[in-house]
Amino acid sequence: MASNKNALIRYKTIDQCFRNTMRKWTLNDLIDACSDALYEYEGKDVYVSKRTVQLDIQMMRSDKLGYNAPIEVYNRKYYRYSEEGYSIMNIPVTENDVKIMNDAIQILRQFKDFSLFKEMDGVLQRLEDSVYSSQKENKAIIHLDKNEQLKGLHFIDPLYNAIQQKKVTEVVYKSFKAREASTLVLHPQLLKEYNNRWFLLAYHKKEFLNLALDRIFSLNILDSEEYVDKQIDGDAYYKNIVGVTVANSRPERIEFWIDKHNAPYVITKPFHHTQRTIKETDEGVTFNILVQINFELERLILGFGDSIKVIKPELLKRRIKQKLNRAAKNYE
Repeated sequence: MASNKNALIRYKTIDQCFRNTMRKWTLNDLIDACSDALYEYEGKDVYVSKRTVQLDIQMMRSDKLGYNAPIEVYNRKYYRYSEEGYSIMNIPVTENDVKIMNDAIQILRQFKDFSLFKEMDGVLQRLEDSVYSSQKENKAIIHLDKNEQLKGLHFIDPLYNAIQQKKVTEVVYKSFKAREASTLVLHPQLLKEYNNRWFLLAYHKKEFLNLALDRIFSLNILDSEEYVDKQIDGDAYYKNIVGVTVANSRPERIEFWIDKHNAPYVITKPFHHTQRTIKETDEGVTFNILVQINFELERLILGFGDSIKVIKPELLKRRIKQKLNRAAKNYE
């Protein structure tokens, strides 16, 4: 599986090189580019061989993967696409491909009533929509929120594999507050998505660290290190918080009021699974939740602006008030 993945990274890299027509590409240039790409995406400091890149070009030229890439050698030295605008990323999905994928989706749908697959229906709907929209005459029906500029997403696969295979990792990481990057030896435990960003929960020197994937610069697997599995249950670990920041403190009862215009939104999309309705009036609704006070909770409250009022605890009330006062001064 890993070798197949490395090959795909090399194909994509060679394709990106050939699409850059402002430069002439020798075989050695392609070797350097593929080696750099594997280091960037996989954290593997390896030098790709000449034979490997030659076989990659041969594979891209062939019909085995459906590329049939028009790669030519000119001036007996340089490589390029002979067809302007060509890219392996533009290979159309055939009708037979669509039929096969749709058949696979329908087979998976037969299992949706089993508890193991109870959360698969939404995934299958998105997959079916992707297959549907791959046909040129169709447009996508489902639009998912995504950030194309978000960094670090290529670390999801190697981190997922590290957790699954119980491997220790070494990462170069720089938080927003740090002046310089640090090298950390981690025992990755869990991947967490929140607010369209990905985070890694890792065990490090007898404590848990919460690392944003977009602040990781490189990753390397340490096969010689013994992995420590803390048997983390994500549902239990994040049970008492909003977001991803877990503190070593007990959850508190947070009581807040929402005006009548925004209350229906909070009712249909609760702040937390512990949310309860305390009081309803013509002006608004009072709720409470049982959570730890953290950064994400404060950001959620501040996002409602003048539509929300924290009633208790007093500490959170004062902190929100101070932030709003500082925000108001920005407009003076």
